[in-house]
Parts: sequence; structure tokens; C-alpha cells
Amino acid sequence: MNELRNPYGKRPGGGITLPEYYRPTPGCSSNNFFPPNELLPKGEMRICFTGSTPWPPTLQQSGTSIVLELGNGTPFPRRLFFDFGNGCVKNIIQLGILPPMVRDIFISHLHVDHYADLPYFMPFRAWSGGWKNGLRIFGPSGDRPETGTQYMVDKMHEMMTWHLENFDHCPIGAGYDTEVVEFDYQDEGGIVLEEPGLKVTHWARSHVKNGASAYRVDWEEAGLSFVWTGDGRPDESTIEFAKGCDIFVTEGQADVPKLFNYKYGTPLEVLQFTIDTYHTPYYAAGYLMNEIQPRAGVICHYTENPEGESIQEIRAHWDGLFMWGGPDIKVINVTKDRIWERMALRPETPAMQPPDPRTLPVEALPGGELPDFIPMPKPRRPREMQQDAFLRERELDPKIYTPEDVQRPLTQHYDEDFFKIDVQALIDARDGK
Repeated sequence: MNELRNPYGKRPGGGITLPEYYRPTPGCSSNNFFPPNELLPKGEMRICFTGSTPWPPTLQQSGTSIVLELGNGTPFPRRLFFDFGNGCVKNIIQLGILPPMVRDIFISHLHVDHYADLPYFMPFRAWSGGWKNGLRIFGPSGDRPETGTQYMVDKMHEMMTWHLENFDHCPIGAGYDTEVVEFDYQDEGGIVLEEPGLKVTHWARSHVKNGASAYRVDWEEAGLSFVWTGDGRPDESTIEFAKGCDIFVTEGQADVPKLFNYKYGTPLEVLQFTIDTYHTPYYAAGYLMNEIQPRAGVICHYTENPEGESIQEIRAHWDGLFMWGGPDIKVINVTKDRIWERMALRPETPAMQPPDPRTLPVEALPGGELPDFIPMPKPRRPREMQQDAFLRERELDPKIYTPEDVQRPLTQHYDEDFFKIDVQALIDARDGK
């Protein structure tokens, strides 16, 4: 028998033999992930769990969200975002992913814990430099227009009318122009997105109401595949469409309603009913993994405790490689022959930073080269068009409250000569010159 070894040079214990491919990938520079300092090599996949729980959110777990990065050897891997739950934005920013870098978001279903950060993120993305285009949101239809993704996004925009019009005074360009790709939830195995070497398909899940979907990503260029089931009961379709994927990520629900009743106060009857009609118990998650035979099975959208009992249930059926898709930010790197999991070491607060123009996609720049200046778009609605003059006239003169040595002229009107980024000055500032 081959003497399998773990990354620390010893045989794994606990009665479970780790597969040969469980070792650091070429893209892993250490046993911890230090974003954003690790370049993702070409052909390597990185999965970052930027949210991992439905309820309640904690310091360790935000609402469900997964970032899939497909390495191309540049600072700009192809990124796909799966669900966008409450609190995930801080984790995304802490990964060094600046708001304009977020483009394609795939929503599994319209429970609010899977999209809650969208109305928060969308307008600030435009304000933070996402001027060229808005978000592209993929999501299922419902059994009528009012229960589909397009309707949700339209109403989200309506809900934010005051916010959006207020920020129209800023140079936000096309940042609000959200594109929705709504697909028929009944179209089992339908293609959601197709690019050279990349395909995303979907299938319907049983989650009480029509309109819940799972996704499979086939990165044909690298020969790797990823599945996110979203929420739902264990089903035959998931076995069929997820078969043989590299990384299988499913939700998991501990069948311990009495404990959750004590811990969170939700009535026992409600908890039992919710588990039995909405979700995948851990026994079932292990069964699905055994039927699908991924290289690694992963549980996301879970409550961190009790992990011990949950592991026992999963192991009743699945003896392959298993990992938790949490707490935030768990990171899994994948190649054709290696898989490795780590935790991201990040600051306590999001590390927003000015963009580095040297790392902007060349194709987005005029002539394919860095210009001397990057112009900002003109505001959509000047202040005078949306505010009564008497409100402006009531503003206090800054000289009343600002010390003379820090006074500067107010910037309250758009000036094309001012609202442009001096590229060299930005580079010098980042380099400490």
C-alpha cells in the first residue's frame, strides 16, 4: 500500500486517509492566505467563502456568499460571485477585491440571506470607481414575473430611488445600469453563461417555492469544475448534474432543532418544519457526496456549531475529502492534481485602498496603454436639479467652524479639469513618493 502523507510529513490520523492530492497547490505561498498578495497561477482555481451562514449572522459568519476565482497568472483572475448575503461585502473588500472588480453575481434563489448586500453594494460600487458598467446579475425566474430575479432587481432600484438620485450628483457614470440575466428555472441543465473555455449551467432545486436553482461551473480551459447547490432538499437532479465535479459545495442543516431552540429561541415546531421542507440534513449531504464522487465535498450555508456531530453524520456515507466552507474567510485552492484549504488572515476592518492604475485591465484603457489622466463621468443630475435653493442657503459658512490653516475652497460643482485622476500622481502616492 502506498504510504500516503499529509503536508506535515506524517500519516493522517483519525481513521480517515486523506487523498494524495490533498497538499498545497502551486499558488499557495503559505499555510495561511494573505490577501491580496498571492498571485493565482494560470489554471488554478481559488474558492473564497465570503459568507457562510443563513441565520443568525455572527462575527465569524456572514450571510452566504462564495467568490470563485479562475487564475490566469495576472492580478485579475476571472471572478464569479455566487450569492451575496448580508455582510459579505466587508469580506470581499478584505480579500483585496475592490468594488469595480465585482461584475458577475449568480443568485441561487431570492431568500434575502442570499442577496441582502446587493442594494448596499450596488450604489457604492459606482461611487467607488465602477463607472464603466454596472453589475450583471444572473438568477432564476419564478412561476410568475413578480417572483423572478428581474422583478427583485427592479424593485431594489425603486427602493433606492432617494439614494440613487442623491448620488446622481456624483460622477457615477453607468455604474447603476444593472443588467439582469434571468433564466427559466425549469430549464434543467440550461446554460447561464458561456465564454471560451468556461460554461455555467443550472438546474432547479426543491426549496418549497418555484425559483430555486443550483449552478455548475465547468472551467474547460483548466479541466476543473465547481458546483454550488444553493438551498434545497436532497434530490436526484443534483446527483445527475453535479456528477464527477471537482468541488461540490452544498448547504447543510444540523437536525438538532431542540438545541437550536435553546440557543436561538426559534420555536421547536418551526425549526423541525423548516429542516424537513427546506434543507439538506448532514446525513443527506454525505449521501449526495458519495453518489456524486467529487474530489472534495464542502458544506457552506451552515451554523458553525455543532460541527462535531455534523461530521459524524456526513461520515456515515462519505469517506472522501471533506471541508467546511466557513467560517469567513475560508479559502480552497484547486488544481488538476492538488487541493488545499486555508484561512485568510485579514484586518479587523475592510482595507479599502485607492486603485492602482498599473493593474487595470489593459483592454479597458484607451489605446491599450495607461493615459496621463482618467476622466470621471459627468453627474447625471446636478445638485440644483434635485434640491430646493432655500436648503442650500441655510448651510453654515465653513469659515465659522473650520480653522484658517485647514480651510480650502468647497468642491460643490463639477469641474472637468478637477474631476479626473492624475495617473502618475496616484502611482507616486501608492509608492510613497
